[in-house]
Amino acid sequence: MPALVAENLSVVLDGKPVLRELGFTVEAGTWVGLLGPNGSGKTTLLRAIGGLLPYAGTLRVLGREVRAWKPQALARHLAFVRQSASLLFDFTVEELVLLGRAPHKGWLETDTRADRERVRRALARVDLAGFEKRSMLSLSGGEQQRVFLAQALVQEAELLLLDEPTAHLDVHHQFEFIDHVRGLVRAGCTVIAAFHDLELAARFADRILVLDRGRLAAAGPPARVLTADLIAGVFRMEARLYPAEDGSLRIHYVGPLAACTRAGNGTGRPHPVAPTPPSSH
Repeated sequence: MPALVAENLSVVLDGKPVLRELGFTVEAGTWVGLLGPNGSGKTTLLRAIGGLLPYAGTLRVLGREVRAWKPQALARHLAFVRQSASLLFDFTVEELVLLGRAPHKGWLETDTRADRERVRRALARVDLAGFEKRSMLSLSGGEQQRVFLAQALVQEAELLLLDEPTAHLDVHHQFEFIDHVRGLVRAGCTVIAAFHDLELAARFADRILVLDRGRLAAAGPPARVLTADLIAGVFRMEARLYPAEDGSLRIHYVGPLAACTRAGNGTGRPHPVAPTPPSSH
């Protein structure tokens, strides 16, 4: 059974179409990278999958329509790490991470020693060992983001949604966390992660979905999807791509492309910015 199936999926927010007739399948045990310019609908798609937004069409998680899941039941199978999570109240790190165990508990069921051991292991995985009693409000933005990642880990869901999870992390913790997520995928977890960094997505994702103005522009393996033409048409950047020794892609951005002008070339494609001639001096 696929982890996720979308058919003719559309989302309208405040009367404005944000996602338009998307169709794709995410196989269980794979890592899908979600790419697109700002405003293309990446976060909206993740929120719809997480049961946080109304939608039209079909959206099935583990064979069941998302709107048919009860929230607590869905949370046992799906964890969502948002791009920037806000705190209304202060918590200790342990208290916040323990909230990830809530979907597995009854109304009055208390936390167990096993739950706290899960918290300890999750914090160690995100390089926050010993932070259990620290106040969340005393942490840096990057440290807070790693705590929310630990919360998702103790949820032990089969499907993990990540909205720019490395946005607030330094390079060391970016690669450390991504390496851990890759281990979860090898163990059978399914991951859908929104990226701004195309190279990072190409290096770690098994498959890529590219959104452009709410529509699916391309889908498939990174090496097939990420081409100079796609980067020019969707991201308005001139780029050159090179294969790396590990089989991933390296992307060299030459420069931005001018905005589309229908009168200019009649194709709707961006015009390249003319290079500056080299100086004769």
